[in-house]
Amino acid sequence: MINIQYYYDMFENVVRNLGVDPVSCRGKQEGQWDLQKGSAPVWVDIYTVENGQYGYIQIISPLFEVPDAHQTNAFSEALEINHTLVGCSITKFNNWLYIKSIRELDNLSESEINNMINRVGIYADRYDDHFKSKYGN
Repeated sequence: MINIQYYYDMFENVVRNLGVDPVSCRGKQEGQWDLQKGSAPVWVDIYTVENGQYGYIQIISPLFEVPDAHQTNAFSEALEINHTLVGCSITKFNNWLYIKSIRELDNLSESEINNMINRVGIYADRYDDHFKSKYGN
């Protein structure tokens, strides 16, 4: 069984080292945090599955809800951009594009959490405005 609190504490230490109060970032549910990178919200989930046998950290940022008229071009461009990303990807869910990084909790380090936050935040801050200006109504 995974000691999930260990990973919560690890994550909050990383946030604290970024100069942000982790308590003020906590979400409504345990294991969730809400951060901001430029214009992009960054959501963090740390959770277990299989009765606590496996755990994951997911860092995700919503980019843009793609209007029906632009879905073919926007989704195609997102796939092309995916080819250039490191350590995360653009995903689609319910016509929204997201930047997402997810990994197992096993052997997770503070350095890797920091890198995940930075990657998702930097890419989201870059591409949210890009998709909004190119495909927005």
